[in-house]
Amino acid sequence: MALSYITIRNAKPKEKPYKLADTEGMYLYIQPNGRKYWRFKYRFSGKEKTLALGVYPDVSLAEAREKRAQARKLLATKNDPSQVKKEQKRQAVIRDKNNFEAVAREWHESRKFGWTERHSHYVLRRLEADIFPVIGLRPLLEITAPELLAVVRNIENRGALDIAHRALQTCGQIFRYAVATGRAERDISGDLRGALKTKKTTHYASIKASDLPEFLRNLESYDGHLQTRLALRLLLLTFVRTTELRAAQWEEFNFDAAEWRIPAERMKMRELHIVPLSTQTISVLKELETLNGGRQFVFPNQANPQKCMSENTILYALYRMGYHSRATGHGFRATASTILNEQGFRPDVIERQLAHAERNKIRASYNHAEYLPERRQMMQHWADYLEEVRETTSNL
Repeated sequence: MALSYITIRNAKPKEKPYKLADTEGMYLYIQPNGRKYWRFKYRFSGKEKTLALGVYPDVSLAEAREKRAQARKLLATKNDPSQVKKEQKRQAVIRDKNNFEAVAREWHESRKFGWTERHSHYVLRRLEADIFPVIGLRPLLEITAPELLAVVRNIENRGALDIAHRALQTCGQIFRYAVATGRAERDISGDLRGALKTKKTTHYASIKASDLPEFLRNLESYDGHLQTRLALRLLLLTFVRTTELRAAQWEEFNFDAAEWRIPAERMKMRELHIVPLSTQTISVLKELETLNGGRQFVFPNQANPQKCMSENTILYALYRMGYHSRATGHGFRATASTILNEQGFRPDVIERQLAHAERNKIRASYNHAEYLPERRQMMQHWADYLEEVRETTSNL
């Protein structure tokens, strides 16, 4: 006889456990402590087995009967309901372990040893701030491209376009890692190519070739600290990034080989970079050696020599010379690139000396010495050109 809601509700615990039968193998198992459990008894491969259907009243009579019906359908297709349930639990555990945050943290842990501490912290902080709160607990396999787009659009909508693009790029790396480790089928971030707004490129203010005579004349008469004037000269001669110049250390220079080898950890692209030294550049360095030769940094901080020159020193010097909004230290790179291209040097040689991103990753591991003979010639030509402009200016 089938159970009724009244019978179930009025069933009282006894000294020993007992059963109240429903139909088709289902029954209510009542414990001495009053707990009531739904059970389904069936036979599979000649053996009697029991399947738990839930706890009353969390699972109602109707819900228990629906679960029983599902189990009977499995039996009809030669599947053991208990084994199917175990497999579903196993898959649920796998999904929990393979949620986006778990895989992302595993990816970050595997990559961080190749990064600087600062970059490693930044990547994880961005994930924790913008990505994990939204899709961190989602099984990675279930995340869709529109869902990922909604996450990065939240970043875009607050005006942080660069961060939105970087977040999408990072998510793509995580998905590719998941593919490689068998936790995802493909990188869905590729479906979002072009979906985010692009930020209009802002170029650094730079000096044109026609402005060089005036600039060199102003630099010669610069009345600030000698170290700062020499830093500006060296920056113009080598057209490295200002961060690479400020933190330069004496151990990186080899005057005999006429080379400045900037270690990978100090480069934007994380690759060793060689800067051929012209005779004029070595002359500037020799002058700096008389000032700071006994210190770690070529340009020590005036307040604390254990640190390098402040990031604002060069910019403020340019302001003092009258170049506010007209020139930046980083802009020297554009100046050199433009003039050297106009003078006929090969773009590949110029780009390599600028240490721009290497798009061919296979070549990236050894390209620090690429075109080195041509680069030596170019750097000496550049120094000679600047000297000629300066001498012409001083004779006017």
